[in-house]
Amino acid sequence: MTAQAATGQAAAGELAGRVALVAGATRGAGRAMAVELGRAGALVYVTGRTTRERVSEVGRPTETIEQTAELVTAAGGAGIAVPTDHLEPAQVKALIERIDREQGRLDVLVNSVWGGDRLIEFDTRLWDLDLDNALRMFRLGIDTHVITSHFALPLLIRRPGGLVVEVTDGTAAFNRRYRGSLCFDLTKNAPHRIAFGLAAELTEHGGTAVSLTPGFLRSEEMLDHFGVTEETWREAVAQEPHFAIAESPALIGRGVRALAADPERARWTGQSLSSGQLAKEYGFTDTDGSRPDCFGYFEDVVFGGKEATAADYR
Repeated sequence: MTAQAATGQAAAGELAGRVALVAGATRGAGRAMAVELGRAGALVYVTGRTTRERVSEVGRPTETIEQTAELVTAAGGAGIAVPTDHLEPAQVKALIERIDREQGRLDVLVNSVWGGDRLIEFDTRLWDLDLDNALRMFRLGIDTHVITSHFALPLLIRRPGGLVVEVTDGTAAFNRRYRGSLCFDLTKNAPHRIAFGLAAELTEHGGTAVSLTPGFLRSEEMLDHFGVTEETWREAVAQEPHFAIAESPALIGRGVRALAADPERARWTGQSLSSGQLAKEYGFTDTDGSRPDCFGYFEDVVFGGKEATAADYR
């Protein structure tokens, strides 16, 4: 029995020899996924636009891809930071050529590029939206994913068993409800269809493609929004009661790590998955030992009116 089968989580070193690319690894879920892949021994290329020398339009200079690479290495893997704008095909092409030149393989591709939260206008009709911002969301959340896969997949399919993870916001089932802003809604539904389509295209190459979403994510930006830290996050529940179901970025990181180490991961191909679903399936927990079921909570309690609390879904 493998360590993963016994514990639900990939053991240290179980991904040794594997090469991963986490596109959009500067912060949040992207950073956590890169770190957890490193914790299982993978060599991880981490990309993004914010470096120690340059800050992206997101405007968060304290989070850089160099920091992410250092965290990957400290966790037990090998982190390599490569500044990349995934909207620039020439930069992405050069990135993949470098991975090919240095490693000759790519086993895991995580498409986690985003950076469009500041552009969302909730409860605003399409005809009242800032059109430039709306179209920029498409570029950041859809075009980047397509461009990255276009260049990365020829390297990934050289060996059977490759994994593609399309990171989004909301499961396909959850996103049947309108997300409150048309262009945001479209942007976050697109990765489900990308994963579905790639699953069909990768089948003959023995590859797996899934879409994956965190629940209510306690990202650095969200913690700052509420004026709390990862240690004091529960204080924000007074401002936003539903924050009680929030999860740390580590949960989705552990989900990707478990997927990458699962020799039977092809059973998931084409599906929409969540961090909470994978935690239940593989038996891992969040950093506090809980296993939050964000989407179950929202469907049953927030939308369904069930008499229960977030604690009942942790």
